[in-house]
Amino acid sequence: MFYYLLKYVLLGPLLRLLFRPRIEGLENVPVSGPAIVAGNHLSFSDHFLMPAILKRRITFLAKAEYFTGPGIKGRLTAFFFRSAGQIPVDRSGKESGQAAIREGLGVLRGGELLGIYPEGTRSHDGRLYKGKVGVAVMALKAAVPVVPCAMIGTFEAQPPGKVVPHLRPIAIRFGEPLDFSRYAGMENERAVLRAVTDEIMYAILSLSQQEYVDRYAAVVKAEETAGKKERRFPRAPLG
Repeated sequence: MFYYLLKYVLLGPLLRLLFRPRIEGLENVPVSGPAIVAGNHLSFSDHFLMPAILKRRITFLAKAEYFTGPGIKGRLTAFFFRSAGQIPVDRSGKESGQAAIREGLGVLRGGELLGIYPEGTRSHDGRLYKGKVGVAVMALKAAVPVVPCAMIGTFEAQPPGKVVPHLRPIAIRFGEPLDFSRYAGMENERAVLRAVTDEIMYAILSLSQQEYVDRYAAVVKAEETAGKKERRFPRAPLG
């Protein structure tokens, strides 16, 4: 109930007013039945802008840290994210990927829309990074179409570290649904999962026109962070 209150009364109209989103290809999102909407992830605002413009309810898998903050602020944040259709997923440990897949399949088996960011994290520099194969596993196991989506302009509106976004127009593009029924029963084949994921990422890239990096965003981000620390605190020479 609170989801629709946010969507139609509290948050949705405000987001439309502030960002004036231009929507393209909304007809590509199925009006009923399960489907995955797979998009690029450029900004914290993405979590709210896409649900605000979709006619159907969409559920996203979100990092568990949004739901575990301390104190009153943490509880209010967790309540808000759950009300906005987010499901917490622990991204630490070896079982985190399987947990995300179980949660996602539960949404799809309920006949709903599932929102996924295949990169696994927000882009820290506005580029599109290599997708993780969890999206392919869910698409094949649930036998559902995947609708590619591109958020355009949200990185400039709210880059990492920016709490209050810049007010500027954005665009949200949906591509034609991708059908992977030709791979039915092959969800345990690593090469197939990589091929499906790469096809999804190429469709997102075609919509977004970002620069593509064939590496995982989290790895690149960690390397750059380590490099900054090394430059700031260089090691003393031996001897």
